[in-house]
Amino acid sequence: MRTAFLIDGGFFLRRYHRLQGSKTPFEAAKALHRMCLDHLKGHGLNARPRPLSHLYRIFYYDCPPLIKKAHNPITGRPVDFSQTPLAGWRLQFFEELKKLRKVALRLGYLNERHAHWILAPDILKKLLAREINIEALTEGDVRYDVRQKGVDMRLGLDIASLAYKKQVDQIVLVAGDSDFVPAAKLARREGIDFILDPMWAPIRDDLHEHIDGLRSVFPRPTPPQPTA
Repeated sequence: MRTAFLIDGGFFLRRYHRLQGSKTPFEAAKALHRMCLDHLKGHGLNARPRPLSHLYRIFYYDCPPLIKKAHNPITGRPVDFSQTPLAGWRLQFFEELKKLRKVALRLGYLNERHAHWILAPDILKKLLAREINIEALTEGDVRYDVRQKGVDMRLGLDIASLAYKKQVDQIVLVAGDSDFVPAAKLARREGIDFILDPMWAPIRDDLHEHIDGLRSVFPRPTPPQPTA
């Protein structure tokens, strides 16, 4: 059985940091690779004995981090996003992924033409309720909003290509939303075994009818035991 892994990068990193805490890019890349290999071994939730799987490829979908400069609208202070810890971590993470066997990066782009500063939701709510006024805003109350483009399209096209060309027998998708449903339907019609790995995140009940299995293999933190 040939298995391809398609990983929503933004979702993976959110869940990874939630489950594992702050780690180095090297540790995160190794954890991603190990997670895929554990799927092939049949570990995790709803695992069942099955023929030995062969790793076709691991496709990782994401966008490069923001590296432009802008001025904070509250203070006018220049901000160089390329120098932020987040940008440095993400770029190093991509480099670590490139070194791993059978990993392919599928990078979209950031739509910087329509990027803008926005208020944090809780701050906007207080402002509209007149609990605070504009003069009370600080530079930490706003964030630079930029949308990624091309990631979902690349993921959908790869699913279609893998299915139509009969390159794999199974697809394991690491994601957490319902955007994948049309592509999953296509793959299943072509006879592909379609597995969803939400990394222990809850999914909507109606998503079960669009997949062939639900399996999470990433190590789950042990809840603290009550003290006597």
